[in-house]
Amino acid sequence: MTVLDDRALNRATLARQLLLDHAGLPVLDAVAHLCGLQAQEPQEPFVGLWSRLRAFDPATLSGLLVGRSVVRTHLMRRTVHLLTAEDVLAWRSRHDAMLRQRVLGVYRHELADVDLDELAAAGRALLADGEPRSMSEVARALAGRWPAPGPRALGEMVIAALVPVVQLPPRGLWRAKAGVRNLPLSSWLGREIDPPAPDGSDPVGETLVRRYLAAFGPATSADLRAWCGLTGLPAAVAAIRDELVTFRDERGRELLDLPEAPRPDPDTPAPVRFLPAFDNALLGYHDRSRIVDQAHRGLSVAGARVVLVDGRVAATWTVETGTVSVTPLRHLSPADRAAVAQQGRALASFLSDDDSHRVRIAASP
Repeated sequence: MTVLDDRALNRATLARQLLLDHAGLPVLDAVAHLCGLQAQEPQEPFVGLWSRLRAFDPATLSGLLVGRSVVRTHLMRRTVHLLTAEDVLAWRSRHDAMLRQRVLGVYRHELADVDLDELAAAGRALLADGEPRSMSEVARALAGRWPAPGPRALGEMVIAALVPVVQLPPRGLWRAKAGVRNLPLSSWLGREIDPPAPDGSDPVGETLVRRYLAAFGPATSADLRAWCGLTGLPAAVAAIRDELVTFRDERGRELLDLPEAPRPDPDTPAPVRFLPAFDNALLGYHDRSRIVDQAHRGLSVAGARVVLVDGRVAATWTVETGTVSVTPLRHLSPADRAAVAQQGRALASFLSDDDSHRVRIAASP
């Protein structure tokens, strides 16, 4: 079986994640291809798409949110994602059990005596009036019936797990600062979410496997599980295994992939890319060694913004008063520093409406 080393996997990841070359895709198609973008920090998806798309206009993404073609909601791993309306309607019910278990993993003691089905029914009834509410408002409204768990546990269970909701604009719009107001997904989109398959099959799971591999492959089953948080996908993988090709990584683990998906030559040049906090390219894997050194693995979950040089995490970045500040994590050659500076100036221009092109790069360690 063919062995793919970390550099081969790196170039495949960059190609699938639209980071090897700026793509000419429409914004909606890019969000769909990427299986959504992690978006608990509302402005970060704009940088993620700017780094991936040719001539990205942030107003386009804002328009998709206002126009209800894209929504913000809890899904993969119980984190807030920016997803197409079609995908969230198709995928949400498949995530129900995982979302409940993830909230219970935090609040199992507080919610031990709560009938979750009753709480779900009460939450749906409360939100059925079409009035957008914050999580704390939902919790306060239900606390009279369930006073023991406390508002945080009640609110998170209802909003992040039991009732499919969206976070309404202006939350998530370009340069908007707004609190989270929730409305039922079905009310906002005018359509109920797709129910589970009645015959016990798992067409959504099979779709998730295919879509994940198209955007993240080649990857292990552990990578797939780390991306979505679902534990019940081995059967879905088995059901479509005849469609897949397999490889091994340098550690001997089986990698799954789609036959026609891009796997570029490992020597393909990789441009400098500035990634936002919690970017897909890092968090989409259990084993992130294809893109980040083990010593810096924690940066991705800590919310650091990172810079890719030759396809790997080589620096972190921040922005303040129009200046993009870069802190290298390893030695950068003069050519690397020049490439980082050039891309940093472009990012400063994007973030400031062309008012600033300032970039500052600290000395290499």
